[in-house]
Amino acid sequence: MKKSVTNLSQEDQALTDRIHLCKDGKYRWIYELNMYKNPSIIFVVFKVFGYILLTGWAIMTISDLCRGEGWDTIWFDTKMMLLIVALFVVLIILAYLLVAASYGGKYIVLFEMDEQGVLHRQLKSQIKKAQAMGWFTVLAGLKAGNLTTIGAGLNSATKTSSYSSFENVRNVKACRSRNLIKVNELLEKNQVYVTDEDFDFVYNFICSRCTKMKS
Repeated sequence: MKKSVTNLSQEDQALTDRIHLCKDGKYRWIYELNMYKNPSIIFVVFKVFGYILLTGWAIMTISDLCRGEGWDTIWFDTKMMLLIVALFVVLIILAYLLVAASYGGKYIVLFEMDEQGVLHRQLKSQIKKAQAMGWFTVLAGLKAGNLTTIGAGLNSATKTSSYSSFENVRNVKACRSRNLIKVNELLEKNQVYVTDEDFDFVYNFICSRCTKMKS
């Protein structure tokens, strides 16, 4: 399914049972990520801390070399860093499991996508009442095409958000096994989740509008 937004009417309509094109020209869909089965989020956390610890080890090693320390000292410092890495791995996993449990095991995201970019909005799944009210308000807005209603619902249901402007995107990577499309700018990294059935549509839509994307 590789239809372009320019070939579709600006009336509310469902491309599938999951993705809707609203009267404001934006595609919207909600994705529920199983935090226990899909490791995408914890991979990001490990990557961030990995870079930090690797940088710390490099600075420490260069410092040892500049002071004229022998390989015994460098190896001792390296072992200490490996112990710190092991400790961080355990703490990150425990923290992730606690956060996942508080979220009910689901990371729930609402996506908005148009010709200019894609917005990733995390919903407050841990706040049950706010979540339910926000969802109902948002869904009512989507059906009626009422932008004010949509905005009110999103404000009450949104926790954090991340936006990617297609004109600034340098790289798009498909991770089908995790239902993930990585949309990367120079300093901004965005993760777009989409079901298997809609994956090709969203991936092709994004790629065709990222004019600065590296091949």
